[in-house]
Amino acid sequence: TVVPNMSELRTYDIAGAWQGADIATDGDWVHVFTETEIAELAAAAEAVLDADILDLTGADFHLPSLDSMLSEVRRDIVDGRGFVLLRGLPVREWPLEMTARAYWAIGSRIGVPISQNRVGNLLGHVTDVGGEADHPNQRGHQSSDALAFHTDIGAEIVSLLCLHGARSGGESALASAAAVWNALVAERPELAAVLTETVCFDRRNEVVDGQDPWYEMPVFFPRQGHVMASFVPEFIRSAQRFASVPRLTSLHDEAFDAVKSLANDPRFKLEMDFQPGDIQFVNNLVVLHSRTEYEDWPEAERRRHLLRLWLAVPDGWPIPEPLQARHGMDPDTGRPRGVNLELGATLSAPLTPPVLRT
Repeated sequence: TVVPNMSELRTYDIAGAWQGADIATDGDWVHVFTETEIAELAAAAEAVLDADILDLTGADFHLPSLDSMLSEVRRDIVDGRGFVLLRGLPVREWPLEMTARAYWAIGSRIGVPISQNRVGNLLGHVTDVGGEADHPNQRGHQSSDALAFHTDIGAEIVSLLCLHGARSGGESALASAAAVWNALVAERPELAAVLTETVCFDRRNEVVDGQDPWYEMPVFFPRQGHVMASFVPEFIRSAQRFASVPRLTSLHDEAFDAVKSLANDPRFKLEMDFQPGDIQFVNNLVVLHSRTEYEDWPEAERRRHLLRLWLAVPDGWPIPEPLQARHGMDPDTGRPRGVNLELGATLSAPLTPPVLRT
């Protein structure tokens, strides 16, 4: 039996503890780009078409109209509800080289790109390359499988830009980790307590020399004024394949299932219509996200394809030690640096998805 740590088992009355049913019709979290903003992004992207995306920083993009709006967006993501949807980038009209640079420009106002995998991709691709979400050495974004509510493994902020949607399915949904935590504390404090204990997460083959093939982390981090989460139950369960990892208990399983159940509850779940040209920014420390299974188009050029950024926030919240230790600290930003690179890998921003590894 877990004895709850009562100093940690408190609820949070904060902007980030929203309920999906309350804000589903609230347009405050959607910004539709104006013609002026689109023209400004086009000019900024065209000005750097000859430059390598990897070499571009915020100083390379002149965005006078967008800067004020994106500053508010950043505040909402970091210190407010934890997510924003930007709508209307003309991805069907622009070449990919231009779209990617415009996306990079917007991201430069929100945070600093970090590595999303062991080969060092700073610009990632979410598309079905034949992967399986349950494969112990692959990740869900490489598949068309349903992805239950979770957080991504390494970022403070996760962003997706929709280039092409699926033939059917692939719907996005969000849930507030703080609202889920509040419900657990009120209804099942013994489950809330076990989720503050350390468990082992599978690295899914993204291991470099000197690392164990797993890492240790609580699911919830209650703090003074906010609560953070690192919820990837599939990775926690697949870490059980390693004999030296402590065994999960039935209470762990019940707690993981309770988080998923609450996140899927109509009270908490916010379903999001994600269209080509939409950009989603999510605070990965405070918002859980999910995706339904999808069926793709047969034509390669029409297949579901999202660009992805993982961002660090140099002036963001203090990072708990387990989150810092997961990837190590970037000496330039003082924040977690993303997935550690394998020997010989260098940072890159490819415009095509990497080949699937088995």
